[in-house]
Amino acid sequence: MTEEAEDRFLDLRHEPADHRRQFDRTLRLRRLGKLEKMGLATEHAPGVWELSERMEPVLRELGERGDLIRNMHKALKADGLERDPMTFQIHDAAPEVPITGRVLDKYLTDELGENLTIVVDGIDGRTHHVAGIDAARVEDARIGSVIEIGPAETVSRPSDRTIASISEGGIYRPSRHLEQARFEGRVPGGDYEGYVDAHVRRLEALRRAGIVERIDVDQWRIPGDFESRAAAFDASRNRQATIRILSAARLEQQIGADGATWLDRRLVSAEISDLAPSGFGQQVREAMDRRREHHIDRGDAARQPNGGIAYRRNLLATLREREVAGVGGELASTKGLPFRAAADGETVSGKFTGTIQLSSGKFAVVEQSHEFTIVPWRPVIDRQLGREVMGVVQGGSMSWQVGRQRGHGI
Repeated sequence: MTEEAEDRFLDLRHEPADHRRQFDRTLRLRRLGKLEKMGLATEHAPGVWELSERMEPVLRELGERGDLIRNMHKALKADGLERDPMTFQIHDAAPEVPITGRVLDKYLTDELGENLTIVVDGIDGRTHHVAGIDAARVEDARIGSVIEIGPAETVSRPSDRTIASISEGGIYRPSRHLEQARFEGRVPGGDYEGYVDAHVRRLEALRRAGIVERIDVDQWRIPGDFESRAAAFDASRNRQATIRILSAARLEQQIGADGATWLDRRLVSAEISDLAPSGFGQQVREAMDRRREHHIDRGDAARQPNGGIAYRRNLLATLREREVAGVGGELASTKGLPFRAAADGETVSGKFTGTIQLSSGKFAVVEQSHEFTIVPWRPVIDRQLGREVMGVVQGGSMSWQVGRQRGHGI
C-alpha cells in the first residue's frame, strides 16, 4: 500500500481519555458520517474509515459552487429579489439552449479583465450563472439590460467561403488563387502572396483536424461540405457564448418608452409560451400588459370586438422613426447642424462621430458639413470612429461599407 493510500485510512476505535480529544473525535465521526452519505468515505469496521480518493476534488468543486450560489443570492438581494435556490443553474460553458433574461450582475473573472461572469434572471423562471464571457461582447449590457446568451456561433469564416469558391472539382490551388487575387486587385496593401499564404495556413489547421487533405504543394482536396465542417470545427474550439443585447433599457423603462422596445417585438409576435408563470417570466407578462395599454392610450393599438388587439401597421418601424426624429431634433440644437432622417434604401455617407443608445437600439451618428443623420449601428464600424463611412439603410438595419473605396458591404 502506498503512503498516499495509507493517509486515506483513519482509525478512531480507541476512545481518548482526554475530554478535549473525545470532543474532537466526536466531531470527526460526525463529519465522516456526512462524507459517507456523500459517497466520499467508507466505514470498513466500527471506527475504521477510508476516505475516497475523490474527496478533495469533489469538496473543492462543492466549495466553489457554494461561492457561486452565494454570489447569485447577493445579486438577487441587491435588486430586491428572492428566488428558490432550486432554480439556480450554473453553466461552465456556453449554454446549449439560448437563455433570455435580465442582467443581475456581471464581474471580472480573470486578472487580465478579458472574461466576465454574468448572472441572469431568466424568463424561464431560472437564475443562470454563466462564466467565461468575452468582456467586449457585453460592454453595452448594463445591470437590468435584457440579453440573450446562446451557444457559440457556427458561422463560416470569409476565408473558408473564399477557399470554397476558388476550388474547382474539389481542388483548391494556391497558385490559381494568387492569379485571381492579382487580377481583381482588391487586397489591401497589395500583399497578394501574404493574402494567399493566410488561406494556406488556415488549410493547414483544418488538415490537422482531418477536414481537408494536402495532395502536394499546390493542391488541396476540399470536401463538398467544407464550409459547414470548418464552422463546426471552430465552434468546438470556441467556448465563448454568443451574446445579443435585446434591450439596453430596464423592463420598467420600456413600458412608457417612445421607441420600438423588446416588449414591442414580443407583443407583435404574440409569443408568451417561453415565459414562466413566476419570477422574471411573470414580470415580463405584466410589463407586456402595461405596454399594450400604453399603445392603446396613444392610439397605436385598439381593442377589437372579438377581444383581440390590433396594432398600428408597421408599429415597430413607426416607433423607431418617431424616436429617432425626436432625438435628432434635440441633438440638432446642441450640434448646430440640422438633422435629417434617412429614408429606407438611401445611401448614407459622412463622418462617423459617435453612438447613441435609444429604446429602439444602438445608433450611429453620421455627420456631413451641412447636416447629420442617425442610422442603425453595427459593431463593424466601431474602428471607423472619426472616419468617413458609407452604408445603405435597409428595413431598420444598415449595410455598412467599411472603407468605401473598396465597396465591400458588411
